[in-house]
Amino acid sequence: MAKIKHIAISTQDPDAACKFYTETMGLKVVGQVNSASASGFFVSDGNVNIALLKFSNDDAAGKEKGKDYSGLHHIGFQVDSTEEASKKMADVGIEPRGDINQALAMGTGGARGGSHEFKFAAPDGVTIDISEVGWAGTSG
Repeated sequence: MAKIKHIAISTQDPDAACKFYTETMGLKVVGQVNSASASGFFVSDGNVNIALLKFSNDDAAGKEKGKDYSGLHHIGFQVDSTEEASKKMADVGIEPRGDINQALAMGTGGARGGSHEFKFAAPDGVTIDISEVGWAGTSG
């Protein structure tokens, strides 16, 4: 069975993105890239590798998005405490995505399951969500 092990995020500031994912989310830097095509970092939680890349040219980035594109739809993180994680996010100026949370009825409280997820606007407009219960098919 295929398992998600790598997610690439196109970013205009790999240093700021790396700082967020390591300091706020607790991931570890496992590599760095500095090639003619891109520069940036590889970070990991030990289960999934995330590439934080600033592309040097439109061809390397894919012409449909180009080197100036930043983003991805979202990444989900399972956390021990959504309350603690939410506080860490607020402490570094990361805002909840109230519009998405409301539209999807996420973070509505109640039992720890179902819609007990919270979406936030991470650096470069990437949306992340946090959950104490995780997602079907993931470890932990």
